[in-house]
Amino acid sequence: MLKKIAESIKKNSNIIEKKSIDPVVQFINLNSFRSSRIFSDIGEDSAAVKNDNGMYTLVTTDRIKTTFIEKFPFGAGFSSILVGVDDIYACGGTPLAASLIISFKDQTIGQKIIEGVCAGSNKFNVPIIRGHTNMKDYYELSTALIGEIKKEDYISAKNAQPNDNVILAVDFEGRIGRASNLHWDTTTFKDSEIVLNKRKSMNVIAQEHLANSSKDVSNGGIFGTIFQLIKYSKVGADINIEKIVIPPTLIEKAYNLETYVQMYLTTSYILTAPEETCQDVLKIFNAHDMSAAVIGRISDESELNINDGKDSIKVIEF
Repeated sequence: MLKKIAESIKKNSNIIEKKSIDPVVQFINLNSFRSSRIFSDIGEDSAAVKNDNGMYTLVTTDRIKTTFIEKFPFGAGFSSILVGVDDIYACGGTPLAASLIISFKDQTIGQKIIEGVCAGSNKFNVPIIRGHTNMKDYYELSTALIGEIKKEDYISAKNAQPNDNVILAVDFEGRIGRASNLHWDTTTFKDSEIVLNKRKSMNVIAQEHLANSSKDVSNGGIFGTIFQLIKYSKVGADINIEKIVIPPTLIEKAYNLETYVQMYLTTSYILTAPEETCQDVLKIFNAHDMSAAVIGRISDESELNINDGKDSIKVIEF
């Protein structure tokens, strides 16, 4: 199993895709205007802009794939809000509002996209305050969300420290999504109060200053998310795959670990925290009906390793 997991990580198209944009990111960093008001930017789930009132304004952007829009326009609209919301919560912040760019060539599909956007807006209590709509011969859906957080509470995705514990927190109360068997849906069928309560676990962890870094588990899966976090933090990680627990619903449907670690897990987070605060982080997640466990440790080597408690494999070196 260890070798199979290692191979699946190496072949993960989302990880390869993230690595391929490195030259673009580097060019922008070197050639765009820089401002002293920017606290944290590229590499974060939500960039942070300094204000004079002791707060950061949080900004995140996402684009939904065209194939997803064409096959599941309502789900695409809903997801366009979901992904930004989780980026804001991942750093401990609170979403405030969303802005959209929508293009569509078929009025029926366009209406379903908009209905999905509105459903996401109501589910996560995020108003739509601005947008740009085109009646074109193609489909496009992008969102920008803004949020806020106190300066001292911000959790960076680039601050993992050597010897931190790596924590995986997941909402086990989910089902396989309609769009893909690699999508773990934990939101569409639940009341707004429930989905927001789970996310507010990140607000508590941020306010109590318990974690050094965090990211939400996105389409790169568990290891794609860990890879991004350690790369931007300029550290390494050693992950024990035996510590990764699969939700019972997926076990009943014959999902194994190799498949599970590739899934886009909505309402889930990777955090790193020092030993002395680790148990407090786990307790907070449990109090918000999230399943959380320590799955590994941060190292000072620029590599991702996985082990099964006996043997170890170096998966990625960077």
